[in-house]
Amino acid sequence: MKLFGKLVAGATLGMSLLGGAAFAQSVEGPEVFWRISMWGNPRALSAGMEAMAEHVLEETGGNFRIQIFYGGQLSSARENLDGLAVNAFEGAAICNFYHPGRNPAWMVFSLPFLPLGDPEIDRQVRARLMEHPAIVADMARWNAMPYVSGLLPQYEILGRGDAPTDLSDWNGLRVRAGGGLGSAMEALGAVRQSLPAGETSTAFQRGAIDAAAFPFTYAHVAFGIDEEADWFTSNLTPGTSECGWVLNRTAYDALPPQYQDLLMSQRERIMEIQQAAYAAQDEINLPAFRENLVEVIYSDDQLEEFREVAGRPVWEAWIAENQDDFDAQGLFDAVWEYAAEAEAAQ
Repeated sequence: MKLFGKLVAGATLGMSLLGGAAFAQSVEGPEVFWRISMWGNPRALSAGMEAMAEHVLEETGGNFRIQIFYGGQLSSARENLDGLAVNAFEGAAICNFYHPGRNPAWMVFSLPFLPLGDPEIDRQVRARLMEHPAIVADMARWNAMPYVSGLLPQYEILGRGDAPTDLSDWNGLRVRAGGGLGSAMEALGAVRQSLPAGETSTAFQRGAIDAAAFPFTYAHVAFGIDEEADWFTSNLTPGTSECGWVLNRTAYDALPPQYQDLLMSQRERIMEIQQAAYAAQDEINLPAFRENLVEVIYSDDQLEEFREVAGRPVWEAWIAENQDDFDAQGLFDAVWEYAAEAEAAQ
C-alpha cells in the first residue's frame, strides 16, 4: 500500500481514502487497487473520474480503490497506450491526436464541423461511439477497452500577436492543432503544430508557436495558455477531439462481475459531472478572457467560407485515407446517424 503515499495534492480522492474504513459497504468483493494514468493537473476533464473513484470506494467499503496519477507520473501523454499494452497500469486518459496512427478510427472525433455542438447530443453520440466496433477495435490492439468519453467542448483558439480578424490572416500562423482540426487550419494556410497540452505554454514562451486550439475555455486556463495570449476566437468552433478514458482489458477481465457492473454503471454520471465542470469553468473564464484579451468574432459569411474549404474536403480525405483499414465511411456516417436520432428524441 505504499503507493497511497503518492496521492496528488488537490485530488478529491485523497479525503475519501482517509475515511475508507468508515464507508457503508453495498458491493461485496476483494481488495483491489487500480492506477489511472493522466497528464497535467486535476481539472474539469478529470472531475467525473474522480467522482467515480470516490463512489466506487464508498460502495465497496474501501475495498476497490482507484487513484488517478497526474502529471505523467505513470506515463507520458503519448505513451499511455503502450503502458496499457504491457499492463503497466489499469486505466488511462488518451487524446486521439497524440498518436493518430495508433488509434486511426478514433480520429473521427477530430474531424471538423461534426454535429456535436449541442451538449446533450454530443453526450449521446459519444456514448454510443464508445461501443462502435471500429472504436473498440482501435483499443483492442493495445489491450484496452473504451470506458467513457471526455466530452471535450468545442475548440477555440488563443494566440499571440495581431488578431486574425480575417480568414486570410491565418496564413503562415503556427497553430497547435491536431487531427482533422489541424487539417482544417492548414486549409486556411496555417502551419499545423502537434504537441502535448503540457508543452504548449512553454512553446509559446520560446516563440515556437503563434496560437493554440484547445477545448474552450477550461483547457486554455488549465494549461496556462490564457497567460501567454493576446487574443481569442469565440465563435470559430472548428470542432473538437476525444480525450477519453480507457481501461486495461486484462485488469478489467480480472475483476469480479460485481466490480465490473459497478464501473459500467458510472459512465453516464461521469459524463454529467464533466459537462457541469466545463460549464462552471466557462462562467469564470469567459468574462476574464473578454476583460484581458481581444475577442475575435467572425461573420456568418466568414464562417461559411471556413466550412466550405475545411469541412467536406477534410472529411472526404480522411475517409479515403482510412477506408482500406476499417470502415471509415460507416463510422463517419454513424456520427451523423446517432446525432440525428439524438436530436429527434429531444
